[in-house]
Amino acid sequence: MLTLLAFVVALGLLITIHEYGHYRVAVACGVKVLKFSIGFGKPIYSWRCAGKPTEFSISALPLGGYVKMLDEREGPVDPAERHLAFNNKPLRSRAAVVAAGPIANLLLAVLLYSVVNWGGTEEPKAVLATPVAESMAAQAGLVGGEWVAQAAFSGEALQDVRSFTDLGWWLTQGALIGKDLRLVVTPAGLVRQSDDRQEDANQDPTRELVLPLSQLDASEVDARLARRIGLMGPLTQPLIGDVMGDGAAAKAGLQAGDLVLRMDDRRVTDGQQLREMIRASGSGAWQGVTPQAWQIERAGQILTLMVTPQVKQEAGMPVAKIGAYVGSAPAMVNVRYGFWEGLWGGVAKTWDVSVLTVKMMGKMLIGEASLKNLSGPLTIADYAGKSAALGWASYLLFLALISVSLGVLNLLPLPVLDGGHLMYYLWEAATGRSVSEVWMTRLHRGGLAILLMMMSIALFNDLVRLLG
Repeated sequence: MLTLLAFVVALGLLITIHEYGHYRVAVACGVKVLKFSIGFGKPIYSWRCAGKPTEFSISALPLGGYVKMLDEREGPVDPAERHLAFNNKPLRSRAAVVAAGPIANLLLAVLLYSVVNWGGTEEPKAVLATPVAESMAAQAGLVGGEWVAQAAFSGEALQDVRSFTDLGWWLTQGALIGKDLRLVVTPAGLVRQSDDRQEDANQDPTRELVLPLSQLDASEVDARLARRIGLMGPLTQPLIGDVMGDGAAAKAGLQAGDLVLRMDDRRVTDGQQLREMIRASGSGAWQGVTPQAWQIERAGQILTLMVTPQVKQEAGMPVAKIGAYVGSAPAMVNVRYGFWEGLWGGVAKTWDVSVLTVKMMGKMLIGEASLKNLSGPLTIADYAGKSAALGWASYLLFLALISVSLGVLNLLPLPVLDGGHLMYYLWEAATGRSVSEVWMTRLHRGGLAILLMMMSIALFNDLVRLLG
């Protein structure tokens, strides 16, 4: 029920804002608006405001909306109202009306990001867990326990990293746009221990290193990309959380709250390292895993339990699991901004997400990025429910992301979208004449075919994600 409600609210809000942008600018430009509809098909509820010519309605099919304006190309117009027709308005006015919808979505994203910045959120501190073995992070010299204080793409000024969520955004951007990322790391005040040495992180000097993300040639944002980079999450203690009744952990006698100290002869220092050790123990072990001696601390006592992880297939490869949540909650930090800083942060985040979206679409067009990155209504509904369950801040960030995507998508130069109409006006401005009806019909059909193809791919990806 939460997923459905969150999806309906998201869809209704984003469509309403988009169409209201068209409507508001049309009225400001002196265009008579005949109908404002949220949804398509038969109206469920309609009303009129006193003294206004516009009929407002909510229709049966909620996957979109429209603003119907007085236009001589769509029907006869009273000569006394010809000056109110959309087609008789100056080019700049028509362009403004068309662009207003996507711009309204981008402005909504700025507002939503800003509200989250002003309200503040609890986010994991940017203290690194042990990186994946032989990953880019490990090869760069990270061992875990470092606190990332600043970051910047090569050639740019360093900026503060406020949380691990913030760092994750830097990593995603760098991987997708092919830019190396500079990190300034400083000790986290933790003691790092390994099999053959022990060192106090307080003695390590603050240092700068580079993650060569430009070498990744990333085509898809997924778990494999995160593993190649190696920074899978923030530092956590190697605690056992919820234990499944029929899993390997329960059979071995592990309990929630157990602190894992060793696996066989290897010392365990954090939750991510423990997860990697469990996962790696299943490598090549199609028939099972050899029992492991786990040294744990429970209520101040040191115990040794024999644990035999269960092997399951993931992407055709054997992966060992124990049937329990591994890792404590990470250290958290409250990320909050002042009014102007938060507003500028909202503008900057909207711009960054917009640019990244355009670049990803460009990469998909030329085959450098996977079409699996396209998502449709089922995935959006799924994430709407998940984000709403996490709290208001997560839901607003989800709304902002979808609003940016909707704004950017509608600015694409496809004839059936707002961007296509803007291309017509660009042609008219350059040549002094409008696009002919014949060409508009041809382009409209071609644009519709491309849009339907994109929607089909997105829906297919949705089904693969949810059923796979």
